[in-house]
Amino acid sequence: MADKHRVRVRLTAMVVLFAVCFFGSFMLGRYPIEPWTLIRVLASRVIPVTPDWPSQVETVLFNVRLPRVLMAALIGAGLAAAGAAYQGIFKNPMVSPDVLGASSGAGFGAALGLFLSFSYQGVSFLAFVLGLSAVGAVCLISSRVKYNQTLGLVLAGMMISSLFTAAVSFLKLVADPNNTLPVITYWLMGSLASIRPKDLAFAAPWIIGGIIPIYLLRWKINVLTLGEEEARCIGVNTSAVRLAVVLCATLITSAAVSVSGLIGWVGLVIPHFARMLVGSDYRKMLPASLLLGASFLLVVDNFARLLATSEIPIGILTAFVGAPFFLWLILREGNKL
Repeated sequence: MADKHRVRVRLTAMVVLFAVCFFGSFMLGRYPIEPWTLIRVLASRVIPVTPDWPSQVETVLFNVRLPRVLMAALIGAGLAAAGAAYQGIFKNPMVSPDVLGASSGAGFGAALGLFLSFSYQGVSFLAFVLGLSAVGAVCLISSRVKYNQTLGLVLAGMMISSLFTAAVSFLKLVADPNNTLPVITYWLMGSLASIRPKDLAFAAPWIIGGIIPIYLLRWKINVLTLGEEEARCIGVNTSAVRLAVVLCATLITSAAVSVSGLIGWVGLVIPHFARMLVGSDYRKMLPASLLLGASFLLVVDNFARLLATSEIPIGILTAFVGAPFFLWLILREGNKL
């Protein structure tokens, strides 16, 4: 009972943390908004409120910050959920959402779109499609592996990721060094600076559509962590669950990368942090990963906006935070052996 109470308190604290990060993100930026003004402006969309604030406040809030904050929360939650699910079905704590090549494929799609001078929407769409295609190729290859399909998935994912990474390097080699190359390089670093309402409308349904099935399957992921034979003995169709998780995680990762670029470490580190706080039970760990992932990316995005005069790519900051934490985690677990 004490453990259950502790977990419940920690999950409640995560909800409060997310709420603080979410609403605090609306107030921070080059154009700060006071808390009382924020409350009144948001309330004006629901109840009659006499506006006594500059018109720029609504423009900044609804056209710039609202889609960006919502996208940061969705991407953080989605990548953390995808990483947690992958670590469960592959029974490997080193697995992240890009293990099957979705990030590499989407990165190549975006680089190709930028190289061919596509519109912003065209770049996002091509990145999304090639992210899905990369994982489709991985699943097709692994289906030919009869002795161990899980190992086949991982090895095929490494191969496809390597091929797409090489293709991106080739595009950077032949791209115009004065115009196209800097754009490709900056995009691959990851950023939420260009998120607008149309990007939110494009990516949010895919990310949410991937998160919901993973959340509903969390107890079956629990069973899969015990092993194939044990899962089959209690009636879980392991192949179907694994395929569903892979599909949902691919939708999340491809949609996220298509609008934000490559944002690493969220799907690898956050599930470990959630596991430390609430345990390995996916009925608790997955909601914790969703909340922590959303809060983490909101905080990092705020730092990206405020640390320097020009915005820092968010992928750089997630690496600066994620890599030292993961190193500490490795040393901590190593001392327990």
